[in-house]
Amino acid sequence: MKKSRLLSIEKFFLSPAFAIIGVSDNQMKFGNSAFRAMKERKISVYPVNPHLTSVERDKCYPSILDVPDTVKSVVIVIQPQATERVIADCVQKGIRALWMQPGSESDRAIDEAEISGITVISGQCLLMFLEPVSSAHAFHRWVNKFVGAYPK
Repeated sequence: MKKSRLLSIEKFFLSPAFAIIGVSDNQMKFGNSAFRAMKERKISVYPVNPHLTSVERDKCYPSILDVPDTVKSVVIVIQPQATERVIADCVQKGIRALWMQPGSESDRAIDEAEISGITVISGQCLLMFLEPVSSAHAFHRWVNKFVGAYPK
């Protein structure tokens, strides 16, 4: 899997609103951590999980098709086979950028999204780029820059 370019990552964050597909109500899971981190930064973000009605006291949407139309960038934190199944919905919704968190991506999903004109970010952890970057993610970013693994 190819690493994403820094320009694509910067454009991802220009969206007026975001959704996280696969968000959990378990605070120990990445989807919940990412959701809380975005909310703490006053980012407009919508949780998506067909098995939940709310996350962190916010309404949870059953599908990306149900979120407000202002959502143009999506974070995906589900299994690769499930990611492949939501690409068509993202295309239908008019999503412009997908962040496939490590562990959620597949070559098939990436190819399908890119063929449909969606920018895909993969091979990178969202929290390493969500400003201001904190804790272990700030250290991880520094290490990646030091060893030349940071996107250019």
